[in-house]
Amino acid sequence: MSRSITASRSLQKAIFSPPKSPLNTLTPLCVSRSQCQTRKSSHSPLGNPLAPQRKKVTINTLRALHQKDEPITMITAHDFPSAHVADHAGMDIILVGDSLAMVALGMEDTSEVVLEEMILHCRSVSRATKAAFTVGDLPMGSYEIAPEQALESAIRVVKEGRVQAVKLEGGVEYAPTIEKITRAGIPVLGHVGLTPQRQHSIGGFRVQGKTTTGALKVLEDALAVQAAGCFAVVVEAVPAEVATLVTKKLKIPTIGIGAGNGCSGQVLVQVDMSGNFPPGRFLPKFVKQYGNVWAESLRAIEAYKSEVKSRQYPAPAHTYPMPPEEFTEFERMIDSKRA
Repeated sequence: MSRSITASRSLQKAIFSPPKSPLNTLTPLCVSRSQCQTRKSSHSPLGNPLAPQRKKVTINTLRALHQKDEPITMITAHDFPSAHVADHAGMDIILVGDSLAMVALGMEDTSEVVLEEMILHCRSVSRATKAAFTVGDLPMGSYEIAPEQALESAIRVVKEGRVQAVKLEGGVEYAPTIEKITRAGIPVLGHVGLTPQRQHSIGGFRVQGKTTTGALKVLEDALAVQAAGCFAVVVEAVPAEVATLVTKKLKIPTIGIGAGNGCSGQVLVQVDMSGNFPPGRFLPKFVKQYGNVWAESLRAIEAYKSEVKSRQYPAPAHTYPMPPEEFTEFERMIDSKRA
């Protein structure tokens, strides 16, 4: 049988034969038993396991940290990559905050994002988070009508979004709502002080608790959400002295954002603190920028563009080889068909 006939039949077999089961196409790459890996899609989201491995953070873990007076670390994430790196960094809590409306979806403010979008992002984050405690924000319009509406939304965020708790904004007026959710067995993270979803009713993004009356309102709200069953409460944009005193008056942890270091823990928006934004973007006073992800990403993408334009990329190291004799035969077959 000639070589050309053999090659032709091989080509027909490749085209008309039924595909193998995906399980049969996985190629083990075992350097040793301890390093045995499986070849997956080139775009597989699965990364290496956490090193070193750490126990899953639970409500009890957070309570233990609070009792030891060890600060609780919390950061936002809005998708698989941002949650993956936060979990690897050892964060105690990962919050799928409604700030994703602006930083991930390009919206004007948090009032635009809807429950279905929040659930989608919660699912993405939860797939990456193996150790951190995950919390999903209840967006504006998903809990204000009645406690029953709030419970229904909370169930969806936990059941469909696969997070361990929900967060909602508000104080005394939402205590019955919080109690409704917690009685159903869903942990709730409160949020007092500056409540961005109500920016229009409080005159914009303004510091709260700067007067005696305002400070008493922050404390009253914090005590109310504690009594309603919150496991912790975010205190946003409140003078440090006020936040410290509120923290001392509570039995549950406070998570500060723009509230000084006297809180039981801190939270920042990951996009803000990592510098994943173009130069000139406004940052609140309380944000400390720990990196410059934007500059590094820009540098890498510009270098990629340049190398593609100059044909430096892909180099031979980035291509798959073919035996020379096979390519010669391939060329001969193509040429013979033209003839």
